[in-house]
Amino acid sequence: MSLVTTKGMFKRAYDGHYSIGAFNVDTLDTFKAVCEAAKEENSPVIIQITENVVKYFGPDYLMAIARTAAETGIEMALHLDHGRSVEACKACVDLGFTSVMIDASAYDFETNIKMTKEVVEYAHAHGVVVESELGSITGIEDDSTVEDKYGHFTHPDQVVEFVNRTGIDSLAVAIGTAHGAFKYKLDENPALRFDILEEIERKLPGFPLVLHGSSSVPKERLALVNQYGGKLQEAKGIPEDMLREASRRAVCKINVGTDLRVCWTGEVRKFFATFPEEFEIRKYTTPARNAVKDMVKDKMKNVFMSSGKAVVE
Repeated sequence: MSLVTTKGMFKRAYDGHYSIGAFNVDTLDTFKAVCEAAKEENSPVIIQITENVVKYFGPDYLMAIARTAAETGIEMALHLDHGRSVEACKACVDLGFTSVMIDASAYDFETNIKMTKEVVEYAHAHGVVVESELGSITGIEDDSTVEDKYGHFTHPDQVVEFVNRTGIDSLAVAIGTAHGAFKYKLDENPALRFDILEEIERKLPGFPLVLHGSSSVPKERLALVNQYGGKLQEAKGIPEDMLREASRRAVCKINVGTDLRVCWTGEVRKFFATFPEEFEIRKYTTPARNAVKDMVKDKMKNVFMSSGKAVVE
């Protein structure tokens, strides 16, 4: 099985009322953990890579790892997350990514359309699909920070024009999710704007939508980090019941990054606190990798409902 685009995944997810997990990986170990989870759950999966992570891996190493992972018998797309420029998106298309996101949402509407359209024309000529964004997701994603606590929700009146003029394959919408670990304060009630989502669905029937910043930030995972020397602020993530509801609708792709990082960090901190004399790398990366794998499997099965939905040729 070679790397695939998200087209087939999204069509089946939309029709089947489930979503595909798109997981941000930072290391070979987290990459492998997500792929092992997909294999064991027979779930389609999207591996998300930011520009900084491309640099961290090195382009040639990254592509060799991705192609090897796909050949283990999983339905996998390799996606550039939050491409900040047309040039960055084109570079990842040339590398062999099967999906790219151009994030020009910080610009005005016309500039967003112009940049997105240029990426679409280049990517489609190479058989690659494109995601773009309308509205601003709050929080921090790689080097991007949105200061407004609630961001700027996607305007349903703009989505049809944006999709038609750009030719994108999927659209990231801002309906209340947030990047980073601290999405909501403890005294706040997380709330996704399903009213906005419903209006967008009506205007774009059959079109796949995307949710960014959708980690649930489990309390027990934050607690584990802090129990063993961490100083993470307590906060609320996106409730899993809301993500399940989004999956039943037009949301075909749900992005998760923070949960994996918090899970990994907690397990490593626990290991060193418990075995301070150890220095063998595999001894502390193995339990961390297994914990991440189990978390991803749970999301595939119980939140995104994508288990058993992979199509592997």
